[in-house]
Amino acid sequence: MIATHNAGKLREMHELLTPFGIDVVSAGQLGLPEPEETGTTFRENAQIKAHAAAKAAQLPALSDDSGIVVEALGGQPGIHSARWAGAGKDFSAAMAQIERLMQERGATTASQRAAHFVSALCVAWPDGHIEETEGHVNGVLVWPPRGERGFGYDPMFLPDGHSRTFGEMSSEEKHGLPPHGLGLSHRARAFMKLADMCLKHGDTL
Repeated sequence: MIATHNAGKLREMHELLTPFGIDVVSAGQLGLPEPEETGTTFRENAQIKAHAAAKAAQLPALSDDSGIVVEALGGQPGIHSARWAGAGKDFSAAMAQIERLMQERGATTASQRAAHFVSALCVAWPDGHIEETEGHVNGVLVWPPRGERGFGYDPMFLPDGHSRTFGEMSSEEKHGLPPHGLGLSHRARAFMKLADMCLKHGDTL
């Protein structure tokens, strides 16, 4: 089970799992409540979500806690990335808030606009056992946002070494796994580590 109620995150995690022949269902599809994320790190929040889902459904549960860390903002929004979008998940407003705060701090050049995405993945089994990994991807923030693909803060994030934002990349370009993709995104990088630990082609968790 994918421990998420986020449609965009579910889509990406489903695509990552598909090559391994694993059938998935989400916590949202099962009508499970979202646990309160009281952790102070991405890993802690991923654990909270995975444990809650595995216990409620009695299935292995894969969770992701991810967000964008902006250096000019002292690491904000970080673990609160989703909360900045509000109850309506308005990431356009969240991106505008980031840009406004960066302008207030005079962060106008590329060197002042460094940011990185973080993804902490956790697999929890009903017996309480867990496996966890973390992936990062570095880049800079652009304004105005570019592209309508991906989700969240993707349209304003330009990964290092690339000329297009995550919002302009196809899903295969952003998080396709080798040999077909580069495993570029933070989530793909964390997932490749997790796959080495827990998965083999054709196997289940």
